[in-house]
Amino acid sequence: MLKSSKQVEPRDDATALAELIDSSALSCTDAMAAAVAAAIAHADTGAICRLDADSGMEAASAAERERLADPARFAGRPFRGVPTLAKDLGGPFAGFAVHAGSRALAGRADGSADSEFAKRFRDAGLCLFGLTTSPEFGLSLTSEPLRGPICHNPLDPTRTAGGSSGGAAAAVASGIVSIAHATDAGGSIRVPAACCGLVGLKPTRGAMPGGPLFTNHLGGIASEMAVCRSVRDTALIFQALRGSAKGPGADPAVVNHRESKLRIGLLTDTGALHPTDDLRCEAVLAAGCLLEAGGHEIIPLGWDAFEKCTAASQSAFGSIISVNLTSLADSDMERVEPLTRAFAERGRRMTGARLWDALNDAVHVSRDVWALFDAVDIILTPMLSCAPLALGSFPVDHADTELHLDRMAAFAPTASLANISGFPAITLPFGRDPMGLPLPVQMLAPMGQDNLLLHLAAHLEAAGRWQHRFPVAGLVS
Repeated sequence: MLKSSKQVEPRDDATALAELIDSSALSCTDAMAAAVAAAIAHADTGAICRLDADSGMEAASAAERERLADPARFAGRPFRGVPTLAKDLGGPFAGFAVHAGSRALAGRADGSADSEFAKRFRDAGLCLFGLTTSPEFGLSLTSEPLRGPICHNPLDPTRTAGGSSGGAAAAVASGIVSIAHATDAGGSIRVPAACCGLVGLKPTRGAMPGGPLFTNHLGGIASEMAVCRSVRDTALIFQALRGSAKGPGADPAVVNHRESKLRIGLLTDTGALHPTDDLRCEAVLAAGCLLEAGGHEIIPLGWDAFEKCTAASQSAFGSIISVNLTSLADSDMERVEPLTRAFAERGRRMTGARLWDALNDAVHVSRDVWALFDAVDIILTPMLSCAPLALGSFPVDHADTELHLDRMAAFAPTASLANISGFPAITLPFGRDPMGLPLPVQMLAPMGQDNLLLHLAAHLEAAGRWQHRFPVAGLVS
């Protein structure tokens, strides 16, 4: 497993690597060679389910040719020549057939063309050389598909790196890459980021491009983005990806942050069923104090304002993902994990009326969250209820879907709220516990206020309460 000899500065990120490449201190191909070497050296993290060094070197060579032939065009790409990985779910990215962590899709997945999202991801200058581990069909908050590999948390290999973008988070936290593609339908960007000490933004619904394949098949609750080592990387990739098909800057719904005094609603109580431990509550309080010192007003919030809409979110999430899996053919059912099979069978039993109720519940959640923003501008909460759980805490060798959903709700009590409502949410580490594991906080904002979240997250990050343990490959000799 990984060993580290020093604490790494927060600026050890994708932007720093791009600047090093831009200065000619490091070539694109040397950066890729370093990332591939790190992936091989740290294969036991289980972060990567498919490594394609040849594709990576081809992409890096093309970037290097552009750097030499058209420096201005090359410099206009925010992550020029930076190696990256795509998640084995979402996209797709040409040349990398997605299996969604499942044996059922082996040999069937189409990797022939880039989605609009993938095209913009590459246009940002990122060079792809593999796929990261995901649980089967993204159904868990850990990344331990039965087909393998098992993804370990680089900060403690006995613990989960989170899910469903656990492989992406493990690869970024370990320094194999500095930024990686991720998706979020029920906390799948934010939970792994929280487990591994990273920044994770679930954007406003509709802010990211969709299609032609990974689009509205989850009723609009899923978003694509990335897991990052810094807020500045998160802001840059968000700007590069967002907007309509006319271009990354064409979406007027995503507004700039405001500099005025904000009302910060602060929630630490996540209810008797799924309580949050004292250390993670204290991190939220500390983040609130820092924002208050910055001139903002802190307004305490109680669980009673959230209990109904979080319960409705978790229920709607369970219904939507179950119906989504009904497309599995009968021939696939013996090739998927027992828990996946149970969710699919649950979806097949669901009536149209019940699905309609679930979609209506999602609309009501959006309305209820909007009502919360009548009294506050931002909501600050814990991201996880406890430290990253031990591997094996989310078994898939059973058919109890309600038990699985409850286990996920207990680990990340407010995660699905942002997905079902469509509101943007961001997590970042704000301290470490006695075991050296991150103390993550989460902020939610009204629709279109992604940049406001990024502004406040940068303010929290500047306090320096978290440093990465492992350097990025290519940034150290």
